[in-house]
Amino acid sequence: MSSTVRDMATHEVTNQVPPLTGHDVAADPALLSWVDDAELHEIGRLAGSEEWQERGRLANSYPPVLHTHDRYGNRIDEVEFHPAWHDLMNVAVTHGLHAHVDGAHLARAAKFYVWSQAEAGHGCPISMTYAAVPALRVSPELAAVYEPLLTSRTYDFGLRAPLTKQGLIAGMSMTEKQGGSDVRTNTTVAKPVSDGYVLTGHKWFTSAPMSDVFLTLAQAPGGLTCFLVPRVLPDGTRNRFFLQRLKDKLGNKSNASAEIEYDEAFALRVGDEGRGVRTIIEMVNATRLDCVLGTAAGMRAGLRQAAHHAAHRKAFGSYLVDQPAMRNVLADLAVESEAATTTAMWLAQHKQRLALAVTKYWVCKRGPVHAAEAMECLGGNGYIEDSGMPRLFRESPLMSIWEGSGNVAALDVLRAMKKEPASVQEFLETVSGADPRVDRAVNALTASLSDVDETQARRVVERMALVLQGALLVKHGHPAVADAFLSSRLGGDWGVAFGTLPRTTDFAAIIDRAIPKV
Repeated sequence: MSSTVRDMATHEVTNQVPPLTGHDVAADPALLSWVDDAELHEIGRLAGSEEWQERGRLANSYPPVLHTHDRYGNRIDEVEFHPAWHDLMNVAVTHGLHAHVDGAHLARAAKFYVWSQAEAGHGCPISMTYAAVPALRVSPELAAVYEPLLTSRTYDFGLRAPLTKQGLIAGMSMTEKQGGSDVRTNTTVAKPVSDGYVLTGHKWFTSAPMSDVFLTLAQAPGGLTCFLVPRVLPDGTRNRFFLQRLKDKLGNKSNASAEIEYDEAFALRVGDEGRGVRTIIEMVNATRLDCVLGTAAGMRAGLRQAAHHAAHRKAFGSYLVDQPAMRNVLADLAVESEAATTTAMWLAQHKQRLALAVTKYWVCKRGPVHAAEAMECLGGNGYIEDSGMPRLFRESPLMSIWEGSGNVAALDVLRAMKKEPASVQEFLETVSGADPRVDRAVNALTASLSDVDETQARRVVERMALVLQGALLVKHGHPAVADAFLSSRLGGDWGVAFGTLPRTTDFAAIIDRAIPKV
């Protein structure tokens, strides 16, 4: 037997890429020009460690399971997660990634960006908890009670009365079967009672159903209204909030998304009756920022894997990273990634709403094509699950769909420009004066804004996004990256696929920034 086994060992395993572990994910030049502190690097080292990469894998390999009833037939509506999920959530909460703290949005965005590269799915409840606070502030009396718990750095999992816990996680429950993004067609009814409201209806997508509280929309007597729904009532009994099934999603496997029914579920009103969309838009805007951050994080993770592979893998006599065609691909992926990261960090600092809507549309649209090209850099090795690239690819379309898919986001931009002309001027002032090439693009964009309709919404918003990214790279990015972006995306010296940058590109400077220092 030993002879047979020995004879089957036909060759030694060579020319394989070492695992990408033991590095600092925060060692990202595009990020560190915005934030560079000890806590960020602490999270970065965790995210780059073998231990936490394995926890990310486990959380996705063993997705959440819904238990509607206990062994005796009692309704419990609980979702069971792999322990790795709770470990990931605990790191996120104890480092404040979920906490909406005034004056600290940029630092929080940087940490969210880094830790999302360890595992993306748990970022959903973390993001919604962060985003719930500005919506609750519409009702100061509710914010006074719940904001300290929503910003607490204690992860306190379990279905218990919210005000008895040391920290809370928030979810969102907006869309319904008949309307989807058209939330004004919601049919869930809110009936006033002595101490609040009771809701009856269904929700087609409820994100993170094991959260402690949820922001939701329902039709009150005065119109569509925002409500805060607890999973557990003050007396410790379960609210009448029933989980029908968990969604079987393309990606985002570690995170639970559910269809639910409210059967006279108790709720507290947030904001005035009839102003539900205006109230919950505060939450939507914050989660849209995290869509951009999450996509930028995915791009950086894909780029890092592609560059690491190319630096260690030989083909046709030389390392891939030294071959001109691959260098063009890697540099192009790096330019796209740095543009997304730079814009995301700027948005976290400046909170410009029109620019956010523009960026949410474009950066999130670029996520899937970026992930596909990064996967291809690994060849067949990238197509297998062990590489982690399929998980990255499956995750990539989510951010473009969540919080308003492409057309919704583009049309939001058009409505905002029409409703708030001053926001257009603010946007143009942001992008003007950075570089003559940017200014030429701004002039062309300005001319197109005078005659735009819905058929041209995507084209106009795409151009706005590219102009914004180009201007921000000139002001805040590396000169080689900015030059490549302006020559390709704004100057037209570019093909359709990645890997079509002009010959004049400083490939060495761009690629050196992309290869992880392990």
